[in-house]
Order: sequence, then C-alpha cells, then structure tokens
Amino acid sequence: MIWNAENIITLSFAILALGSAIMMITRRSPITSALYLIVNFFAISGVYLMLRSQFVAIIQILVYAGAIMVLFLFVIMLLNLSGEKKLLETFSYKKISAIILGLMLFASLGITAFFAFFGKYKTMNPNAEIMGTIQSVGKELYTTYSFPFELVSFVLLAAIVGAIVLAQKKFE
Repeated sequence: MIWNAENIITLSFAILALGSAIMMITRRSPITSALYLIVNFFAISGVYLMLRSQFVAIIQILVYAGAIMVLFLFVIMLLNLSGEKKLLETFSYKKISAIILGLMLFASLGITAFFAFFGKYKTMNPNAEIMGTIQSVGKELYTTYSFPFELVSFVLLAAIVGAIVLAQKKFE
C-alpha cells in the first residue's frame, strides 16, 4: 500500500469506525452505546467519502445517523432503563465461550478476507469518481434498474397499507 494522505485518512476513518464499534458494544449504558453508534455512522460515512461514493456517504448520514438513531434514542427513552442493575450479568462460562467463539469467527473472517483479496486490487477503477455520484446512481436506478425500483416501491406501499390496516384493527 502506498502511504499517501488519502490512504492515511481512509485508514484513520476505518480505525475510528472499528474503535467506536468496539466501544459501542462494551458500554453498559444504552445512551453511551447510542452515542458511539453515531460516531460509527459518521466514520463509515467518512470511509465512503474517501472511496469517492458521495451519494452513499450522504445517505449514510441522513438515513442512519438521522432517522435510525432518533428511533433508537426514542426507544431507549421509552424503555426508561432506570433499573440498570437488572441488565448486569455475572461472569459465567457462557460469556467466556461466547467471547472465544466470537474471536475465532473474527479471525476466520479476517484470514478469509486477506487471502481472498490479497494482490487482486492494485489500482482503483478509473470510473470510480463517476460511479459514486448522485447523477450516476440516479441514471442507473431509473434506466437499468427501473423495474426492480418500481417493484420495491409497490412492496413498500403494500407494507404501509398493511401497517395501517393492522393499526386500525388494534385501535378499534
């Protein structure tokens, strides 16, 4: 790997994303975990920006850091986790075995990814700057993938109508 500024910034965003993900799953407070999740979303968005995929980076911030995190925070506030003593677990063999199995899975995934991609991608695609723009995504979405796009819109419409019907039955 060539150590230029772009690669260093991408690596720093990746390390920040990994660190915030680890901090998110190791915190006991759900509010603190949600804040680390927001940091993770922004770091992943930074990685997308460095990969020249501006549209995906903006959607990452708008959809995940905006909408999903508001939903998570509302759920945390509605649960009213004042009795956090109930959430604490004692140290058991189940926890030790879960940690060992998780580390083994992470190691096998890392080894697989290393040998699958080692030496295959030396250079970036020359069309990488064009492929990540909003214009190219919109063009592909409305020309090449117009039928699946319309199909997904009908599935979402059916889900919305189903949710409304179920909600009306519940309140009657």
